Amino acid sequence: MPIIDNAVYRDGRRVATPASLEETFETRERHGGFAWIGLYRPTDAELDAVAVEFGLHHLAVEDARKGHQRPKVERYGQTLFAVLKPARYLDHVEQVEFGELHVFVGPGFAITIRHAESPDLARVRSRLEGTPELLARGPEAVLYAVIDEVVDEYAPVVAGLENDIDEIEQQLFDGDPAVTRRIYDLAAEVMDFQRATKPIVGILEALERGFEKYGVDLELQRYLRDADDHVLRIVDRGESFRQLLQNALAVHSALVTQRQNEEMQRLTETSLKQSEEVKKISSWAAIIFAPTLIASIYGMNFRYMPELFSPLGYPLALIGMAAFAAALYVVFKRRNWM
Repeated sequence: MPIIDNAVYRDGRRVATPASLEETFETRERHGGFAWIGLYRPTDAELDAVAVEFGLHHLAVEDARKGHQRPKVERYGQTLFAVLKPARYLDHVEQVEFGELHVFVGPGFAITIRHAESPDLARVRSRLEGTPELLARGPEAVLYAVIDEVVDEYAPVVAGLENDIDEIEQQLFDGDPAVTRRIYDLAAEVMDFQRATKPIVGILEALERGFEKYGVDLELQRYLRDADDHVLRIVDRGESFRQLLQNALAVHSALVTQRQNEEMQRLTETSLKQSEEVKKISSWAAIIFAPTLIASIYGMNFRYMPELFSPLGYPLALIGMAAFAAALYVVFKRRNWM
């Protein structure tokens, strides 16, 4: 059995540390108080054993068995079943890792089933054992303390996401081509974070509605309201992160469009310069073409050609060449081709 810790508490103090579930049940019956059993990724058979020992509702057990549940709280008779989505920020990969935590609270027992490294329930147990007056208020104190720990562990995640968003803003204006993918990846993480945190507001509201009906201790009510204040601030931060990423995406799109426009402008200017050069080359080619044409005709060596034997033929050919070239030059100059 993957039991991380197993203890029986009476009047807020640990009176026994049973080695098995059977011994836990017997010890609790003998000493009174309540048992707190911490499990880590139990198998189906192990979960069934716990369910039989403490009379857990089969629907709640089925949810705990399948996993991948949304955060929620449900009441089955006198037993509360809560699903929480803890999270932690992994600095070395700059990513948020999400887990799943199931909590069963009933008369005489609290069972926590952890499916990830977070949250640190050993710290929760240690804190409660250090405040026996709170632990003496029963199994519900365990549920509220676990919720408070999950909410507290969201704070480093918020700080990590905030740092990632700051880095994205820098990447945007540095023109980093990888920023688009990072914005989308971070937006997905923020949405997952919202799916983990937002339902806790509803969970706390549901628990608060049951204060009078189930006679919840006043100190536990204060404990829960404090957690409610924290989670509301975290939810607000999550909303602001999502808006910031949407703005970042809009800015990125605008910057890409601006760079494309600048590139098109450069291409247009280059094209215009090339066009001007083509005009000049074409103009000079046309100017040279006229004399070349005349020289080519009279260089064909036919016997009978106009002005071939005239003394004025050569000067007239030169004058014609110069005249054609000069006329074309004037025309092209007036049209700003040269």
